[in-house]
Amino acid sequence: MLTQLNIRNYAIVEQLDLELHGGMTVVSGETGAGKSIMLDALGLALGNRADSGTVRNGADRAEITADFDIRQIPAARDWLILQELNQDDQCILRRVVTAEGRSRCYINGTACPIAKVRQLGEFLIEIHGQHEHQRLLKKDHHRHLLDAFSGEMRLVQRTRQQHKQWRTLHQKHKALSQQNEEQAARVQLLSYQVEELETLQIENGEFESLVSEQQTLANAGEIIQTGQHILQITQDSDSGNCLSLLSQCQHLLSNMKAQSPSIRQTMEMLTNAQIQIEEASQEMNQYLGRVELNPERQQIVEERLSKLFDLARKHRIAPEELTQHLAAQQQELAELSMSDKELDELEAKATDAREEYMKLARQLSEVRSRTARKLVKQVNQQLHDLGMPAANLDVQLTPYEPDQPNTNGLEEVEFLISTNKGQPAGPLHKIASGGELSRISLAIQVITAKSASTPSLIFDEVDVGIGGAIAEVVGRLLRQLGGHSQVLCVTHQPQVASQGHQHLFVSKRAGKKHTHTQINTLDANERVEEVARMLGGIDVTTTSRKHAKEMLSIHRPH
Repeated sequence: MLTQLNIRNYAIVEQLDLELHGGMTVVSGETGAGKSIMLDALGLALGNRADSGTVRNGADRAEITADFDIRQIPAARDWLILQELNQDDQCILRRVVTAEGRSRCYINGTACPIAKVRQLGEFLIEIHGQHEHQRLLKKDHHRHLLDAFSGEMRLVQRTRQQHKQWRTLHQKHKALSQQNEEQAARVQLLSYQVEELETLQIENGEFESLVSEQQTLANAGEIIQTGQHILQITQDSDSGNCLSLLSQCQHLLSNMKAQSPSIRQTMEMLTNAQIQIEEASQEMNQYLGRVELNPERQQIVEERLSKLFDLARKHRIAPEELTQHLAAQQQELAELSMSDKELDELEAKATDAREEYMKLARQLSEVRSRTARKLVKQVNQQLHDLGMPAANLDVQLTPYEPDQPNTNGLEEVEFLISTNKGQPAGPLHKIASGGELSRISLAIQVITAKSASTPSLIFDEVDVGIGGAIAEVVGRLLRQLGGHSQVLCVTHQPQVASQGHQHLFVSKRAGKKHTHTQINTLDANERVEEVARMLGGIDVTTTSRKHAKEMLSIHRPH
């Protein structure tokens, strides 16, 4: 559950540190005091969208930290372990938003993508907003509520994954088995080109090697003549070659009657030069031994090069790219020319995947049918308690076309309502008024929240438009939820506020330059004053104070 919430420089909050407990916590305050700021800040920590406008005026950044105890949330703990973010029984979410609009999220001190934070947040807390009834007009939301109430979300996810796998295999088989004329022509062209390239049996690096050899053969005479001249200069000439001249220098230097580091260094350099020239002469001699005047070999090399150049021009590539081009064409040809056997194997895999999907989807349909009856029974009882004795909710499961299986299963889910006896059930947006829709939404939220896997539930002014005895019922329902879950409820109804186990009061004070919001935990006497204010308005009377005490005595926190 959520144990602590710390807010810094968010909206009109400069600093706020809240310690939260189990049970039902109510949040109240005067209009405009910012009762929903706390929930908005928590939403940011859970990965909601942020912008620079969330930063308090004059501050350089806003920071929100939410601390959760996850001892009773195995799904969250398993997720953290899988992501290598586990920190014993604690999970700390932190969100930082700068005045420039940049934002960063942290899980247990480690920076994480916002998508991961949202994923984790689904295990930690569930928020029911005051506009929840608007989502109730969408069929997709009906399906989500029914599936969540069933407690079989794992089956739902497996069905979706299996449908995706089947569709992938089916589309691949369809694309390969229905090759059009253009693809067939491409196969024919590739077959010819691959055969033509394979006939030449081109080896990697062959072109570069042939170019080098051709240059040597074409210039063999000049190379031999120049090489012999170099050998004459370095060592073979009788009239004075490099080696003999170096030897003379060494002899003269050794006879010099002087001892100096410069003399020794000069001798060393002459010796090194002599070694280098000897090695150069040997290298040149060996090279000339490999060079020969060979017109026949030259013709063979030039003919081979000519073929490579012609083929490269034909394929509009460089000659040195021929081997890579052949490999690419061979791969494309293999992909386009899948054998009938491989196609049959792919078809079999697609069929097996579809059968597995249908098996899971039928199981899901059975679960939905059972869950729909259970949900209808419980919601209708809540509607009667909420002042709609003639209301009757129905869940309609309409099968999709047989040849159009859906990623969400075999049927469409829609909630229908009848609000008067003898009236046929119809879509919510056609039958229910605004006030009725709010109560229907509240009844469904309370019922589905009982089966929620998240231990913390937030209700943000879901009692808008409800008062009197009905508000008393709403408060009682939320208090019942607080018996096994952590419930946080923003309310303006005294009948709801009086039933909380803990009461937070939001107030606003204006300074010379800034407005500040603060939240305080009320003690017993302060709760009486706040409930009395909610009953009677700004001026708290003796009568309203007495009434508040009676309401609180009935629902004494424990």
